[in-house]
Amino acid sequence: MARIKIDLPPHVDFHTEIPLRIGDINYGGHLGNDAVLSLVHESRVQLFASLGFSELNVDGLGIILTDAALVYKAEAFYGDRLRVELAVSEFNRYGCDIYYRLSNTETGKEVARAKTGLVFFDYAARKLHAVPALFRDKFNSSDKDKPE
Repeated sequence: MARIKIDLPPHVDFHTEIPLRIGDINYGGHLGNDAVLSLVHESRVQLFASLGFSELNVDGLGIILTDAALVYKAEAFYGDRLRVELAVSEFNRYGCDIYYRLSNTETGKEVARAKTGLVFFDYAARKLHAVPALFRDKFNSSDKDKPE
């Protein structure tokens, strides 16, 4: 069976640290696969906030996730602090991709990678909308539009 491979862009646009909570731990005693998506969501909310946006208000538009991919690299445990690095890349007419690298802050070991695709959505009109220039301009480097 083919495995998912996530090649990260060469740049990092934002990073944060998130401690693992007991709810992030599964019955195997380590970070649960469902919790990784929750950590990715939290880090994306923090990215948007750092830019003065929210997921429901980017120049009057919201976002919708179109896809998500996760690749697990190593275990993480209750109390570990994860550094989450985000790179915004691959813009198209309606959206872009956000790449994530989750690493243990103490050991530096990579725990997981993720990619989410998102599009901008006008919730009042119930239709897709072009990427707001105000958002795209925050990531306005041509080399950021291509992953490694």
